[in-house]
Amino acid sequence: MAHQVSDAAVFETVMELLTDAGFDGFAESFRLLVNQAMRIERSDALGAKPYQRTDDRKGYANGYKPKTLATRMGPISLQVPQVRGDVEFYPSALERGVRSERALKLAIAEMYVQGVSTRKVTEVMEKLCGKEVCSSDVSRAAKLLDEELTLWRHRPLGHIPYMILDARYEKVRHAGSIVSCAVLIAVGINPQGRREILGVSVALSEAETHWRTFLASLQERGLIGVQYVVSDDHAGLKAALQARLPAVPWQRCQFHLQQNAMHHVPKISLRAEVAADLRGIFNAQDRAEADQRLAACVRKYHPVAPELADWIEQNVPESLTVFCLPLAHRIKMRTSNMLENINKQVKRRTRVATLFPNEAACLRLVSAVLMELSEEWETGKVYLNMNPKND
Repeated sequence: MAHQVSDAAVFETVMELLTDAGFDGFAESFRLLVNQAMRIERSDALGAKPYQRTDDRKGYANGYKPKTLATRMGPISLQVPQVRGDVEFYPSALERGVRSERALKLAIAEMYVQGVSTRKVTEVMEKLCGKEVCSSDVSRAAKLLDEELTLWRHRPLGHIPYMILDARYEKVRHAGSIVSCAVLIAVGINPQGRREILGVSVALSEAETHWRTFLASLQERGLIGVQYVVSDDHAGLKAALQARLPAVPWQRCQFHLQQNAMHHVPKISLRAEVAADLRGIFNAQDRAEADQRLAACVRKYHPVAPELADWIEQNVPESLTVFCLPLAHRIKMRTSNMLENINKQVKRRTRVATLFPNEAACLRLVSAVLMELSEEWETGKVYLNMNPKND
C-alpha cells in the first residue's frame, strides 16, 4: 500500500504545482513524474515493491545515482534508481547513448563545415540534425560536450589491481593528409571487482613514447596498486610498461598469441594439432604443469618444425603469467578479449563517421562511447569476485 500512497502523493504534488505555478511548474512536475516512473519501473524489474517479501524477487534496490538531463525546459536533476543482485536495469525513460550520438553528429558536422563532406555526408546531416549547420553551431556544441568528456577523462583514479591495455586505429585528417591514428584504451578491474574505463588517448602511432605518455597520465591521475597487466604483444607497449610499471607482471594475450603461432606453422595440416597443444598448456592446473607441457611441446616439434619450436619456446612463457592469479580469475584475465568487445562497440559508431576531420573529433566520439559503457559497468554486475577464497 505504501507504493500506492507514494504514487498518489506525487500526483497530488504535481497537480498543486501546475495549479499554483502554471507553466513555471512544468520542469519540477516533469522531474517528480520521471523520478516516480523510474521507481515504479525498478520495482517491476525486481519483481517486488519496496520492502515487500516475495519469492518472485530478483534483486534489491541499491539507492539512487544523480543524473542531469538536458531538456527544452532547461537542465533537470533526476535520481536514477540503482539495483544489486542478478538483475540488469536501466530506466526506459532515459535514453542510452545520448553523449555518443551527440559526438557522432559533431564529427560529421565538422566534416561538413570544413568542406570535406560529400553528398552522402550532407544527406546524413539532414537526417541527424534536421537542418543545415554552420561553424558557430558546431563550435558551440563541441565546447559543451568537450567540457563534460574532459572532466571524465581527467577524473581521479585510485587502486586498480588489474589493467587491460589495447589500441585500435581510426582514419583521421592530419596536416592535410589522411592517416591512421592509434586510439589507446585502458580498462581496469577495481577492488570491488567492477570494470571501468580508466582512460583513452588518440596518438599518431603505438610507439613507445605515446604509450609511455598515456600510462604516465593515468599515474598522474592517481592510478596505484596495479598488480597485473594484460595486453597483446607490441614492442612499444612493452617498453612503455617497463618504463612506467617495471615491477608489475605482464601477461601476453593468449588468444592473440595462438593466432600469431599459426603464422609459424610450416604445414596447414599441423595447425589443428599445434592449436590443441597450446590450449593444453594454457589450460594447465598450475604454472609447474604448464611449464612441463611447454617443454614437451618444444621437444615434440623441434624435429619436424624447428623454427616453430624455437618460437614457442621464446614466446609462450609470456602468456603464462596469468598463473600468478587466483584460479577463479584466470579465465577472464588471460586474454585482452574484453577490450576486443569494447572495440566492436566503438567501431559501430566510428564507421558511420568513416573519416574524422581531426584528432579532437575522434577523441570526442570514442570518449563518449567509452564513458557511457563505463557508467553501465560501474552500476552493473560485478565482473570478478576479488575474494575468491570465500567462494
